[in-house]
Amino acid sequence: MGPTTADVAFTFDFDADEVWLGEDPGNARLPVVLSQGEYGARVGLGAVLEVLRRTAVVATFFVPGRVAERYPGHVDRILEAGHEVAHHGYTHRSPATLSPDEERLELERSIEALDRHGVAPHGYRAPSWELTDQSLRLLEEAGFGYSSNFMTDIRPYRHEGHDLVELPVHWALDDAAHFWFSGDTWEKKISTNSEAEEIFLAEADGITAMGGCCVYTFHPQIIGRPGRLALLERLVVAAQEDRRTRIAPLGVLAVEARDVFAAEGAVPVQEPHR
Repeated sequence: MGPTTADVAFTFDFDADEVWLGEDPGNARLPVVLSQGEYGARVGLGAVLEVLRRTAVVATFFVPGRVAERYPGHVDRILEAGHEVAHHGYTHRSPATLSPDEERLELERSIEALDRHGVAPHGYRAPSWELTDQSLRLLEEAGFGYSSNFMTDIRPYRHEGHDLVELPVHWALDDAAHFWFSGDTWEKKISTNSEAEEIFLAEADGITAMGGCCVYTFHPQIIGRPGRLALLERLVVAAQEDRRTRIAPLGVLAVEARDVFAAEGAVPVQEPHR
């Protein structure tokens, strides 16, 4: 086995029907629209957990507080399987659409919802990957250790003036970018598995070659469709068989990054988010 030069994390946003309510509150009156997210709870999550069990991978699941309240048994299943549960807002509304007080309240309500499962979330991923000029400060005040929202780099870093570790993401590694279908416009086709797989693997290989951190972002209602589960497993196996990489949950990677920063005596930073 050669030396490890890069990390791979498999992360899952367990949004269930909440993503459709956050997208448009009017969807509360459209049960068929909501059923797309309900599939993630009824079928997708269990199917994803089975792939992870079979391949012995520990993943990170980002769960909105309202999803934890609506599907408490599902959160327990994630935890019982040994995975990390992290914060993904309370509703699935982007912080950019909220007032400062609403953003703080969303953060607090989801912390309370996850606390009922014995979870003190270490990490935060915003709905829609969007923050405000107060988000990082709020996260630090609430005791979070890492954020996974920005596309600034391919390696963990700290934001200027903040202590949070950032574990970068990108649309190329997100299943929604390839498989999301909008039934109201019919303007975006659903990619084939082979198209998405080619993009996923090329990006992962490029990040690995540069010694970075490859963070996959998947959704049980999307990657958990029957025809895509084999794709998920192939991506896991590809990472496992690549001697340059190892797989770890984001919470582990964040702690290790913080230790590296401390040992180096210098803090890698990026320009603050404007």
